[in-house]
Amino acid sequence: MSSKRVGQVLKLFISKSGVSERVEKSAVVLDELGVIEDKFYNKNIQRSVLIASMDSYNLIKNYALEMPLGYLGENILLDYNPYALEVGTKLKIGNAILEISQHCTICNHLAVIDVKIPTLLKNDRGIFAKVIKSGDIATDDEIYILEE
Repeated sequence: MSSKRVGQVLKLFISKSGVSERVEKSAVVLDELGVIEDKFYNKNIQRSVLIASMDSYNLIKNYALEMPLGYLGENILLDYNPYALEVGTKLKIGNAILEISQHCTICNHLAVIDVKIPTLLKNDRGIFAKVIKSGDIATDDEIYILEE
């Protein structure tokens, strides 16, 4: 199996029960049930990791709107835009391997900042992945697309 480097991890986040804001982490641990410590851990394997691109935040900024990093609900924020990757594509990040499982639908909670945001990010909120190989992911880790 070959690999192609496409970018790196900018930020990592988890959601905690009872906490409205995302918690930024320098590293996260993943297993087949998702991101350990995240409130969505072991909830839905197909949606266990949300990956977003900095391009989403830049798109919002182009409309003179501000949205804090992590607000999209992502676990992993990249400097690479993976939204066009096909379901089934495998990514190696840190020593974990993830497989793209579905594209993310837009959430109405994004309208809290501005009612235009759900429309602006209709196809650019993020992608979901499931964990194929457990591992650790840290800020600045490189991202590789694994090719068969």
